Amino acid sequence: MDNSTVVTLLTVTVILLSVVIIALLTAVTLVLVKIKRIAKTVDEITQNVAAATEWFSPMGFFSNLVHKSRKTRK
Repeated sequence: MDNSTVVTLLTVTVILLSVVIIALLTAVTLVLVKIKRIAKTVDEITQNVAAATEWFSPMGFFSNLVHKSRKTRK
């Protein structure tokens, strides 16, 4: 093989590897964005469950009642 064939094959190989690397980076970025959305949703759900649990606890329930009754008196 002459040098021009080797250079052409190496150029094609480098271009293919570049395309593969760009595709992999894009795929990883998309997966990270989706994971971030899922984590945000899980965080919101966790906060809602924590708020509901706090409200249903006896101490939280009675403190909310007292707080509401004090607001209505003013």
